Amino acid sequence: MAQTASQIIALGAPAPDFRLPDTAGAPLSLAHFEDSAALLVVFMCNHCPYVKHISGGLAAFAREYAPRGLSVVAINANDPERYPQDGPEPTAREIERAGYIFPYLFDETQSVAHAYGAACTPDFYLLDGARRLAYHGQFDASRPGNSVPVTGSDLRAAADALLAGEPVPAQQEPSVGCSIKWKPGNEPA
Repeated sequence: MAQTASQIIALGAPAPDFRLPDTAGAPLSLAHFEDSAALLVVFMCNHCPYVKHISGGLAAFAREYAPRGLSVVAINANDPERYPQDGPEPTAREIERAGYIFPYLFDETQSVAHAYGAACTPDFYLLDGARRLAYHGQFDASRPGNSVPVTGSDLRAAADALLAGEPVPAQQEPSVGCSIKWKPGNEPA
């Protein structure tokens, strides 16, 4: 199983806007989450073993932090022609299977993934109330095949600090996962 790490992106960078459809075709944009104290944008997909490994923990994280003002949105940018299990219909089934309470959007053109600099699945972008990047790192140190339990400890520490108005830890370990499955000719330069 090949690993790809998330790219280093400057903390404090403004979040690129987006307008993407959910699995029912309803468009959502960054403005949809304007009332949230913080927003977690997660680039992920359905078939990646790294995403599958943390799916229960991510669902629990979203349920736990929603009452505290943190919203979550997932974005799938994989090429559904080469990876049909990542298309909108299988994604709707994955929402139900995993128990996700957050919208799961589809980036058909992959332009949003490019704008964010997303490289892997999962790739986490924790944004503050001004929608500036506060955390871009791993969920935790658990990986498929290692014995580390899925706790979300790294992301939880960042979210707890952000929601408490405290500095987010500057030491941020990159997320590791499968590479985004780019459409032919659409790979990042």
